[in-house]
Amino acid sequence: MSVLIVKNVSKAFDQNKIIDNIDIELHEGEIVSLLGVSGGGKTTLFNIIAGISKPDSGKVYLDGEDITGRSGLVSYMLQKDMLLPYKTVLDNVALPLVIKGMKKREAREKAMKYFDQFGLSGYENKYPKALSGGMRQRAAFLRTYLFSGKVAILDEPFSALDMLTKGEIHRWYMDIMQELRMSTLFVTHDMDEAIMLSDRIYILTGTPGTITKEIIITEGKFKPKDFNLTKEFLVYKQEIVSTLSN
Repeated sequence: MSVLIVKNVSKAFDQNKIIDNIDIELHEGEIVSLLGVSGGGKTTLFNIIAGISKPDSGKVYLDGEDITGRSGLVSYMLQKDMLLPYKTVLDNVALPLVIKGMKKREAREKAMKYFDQFGLSGYENKYPKALSGGMRQRAAFLRTYLFSGKVAILDEPFSALDMLTKGEIHRWYMDIMQELRMSTLFVTHDMDEAIMLSDRIYILTGTPGTITKEIIITEGKFKPKDFNLTKEFLVYKQEIVSTLSN
């Protein structure tokens, strides 16, 4: 079942078309990557799906409802964790609930229920500076989840992490999203990351950017720990490189 549909979306700035006739579907519980080179229109599409900007043509649907140009319905996370340094970790995580009108005490109580599951237990009253890079990302993910427990779009969320931390957070994220059944659209230019995380990959190429290929990762969420060292992984990577270079 499709929870998010992007249909025939195009956008231009100053008469320069950035993306053209984009079609994307995100099914319930899926992790899907939107992969392309820098400057290819990924961020433009991200902003349209999040409702930050409107397309020139086309529609965005959430659970069958037209949400084109409407913000606050799909949760999103940018490259930086955007944790507020003067608020505790708990208050940072609970912030979306407070913004939506929930009383602060109730928001804190709801957020607290997830701290153990997200590996943040014991840091509720600490400030962001006390967290490691991986823990900051987990706090940001929890905040994103609380904003909308159904669909999230993430823009290069792991780019600031070192390789070892990135590998750990990848495995953690796949596990936690399976538990929560949250559907995720990743915006990335990292081929390895896209293959490791995704059920499917859309490749965005050209000027203006268009979806030129959809790759189904048949292993889905059941990839072995060292999947990036397998023959199958290399085959996927060669297919992506070939698509991006055409």
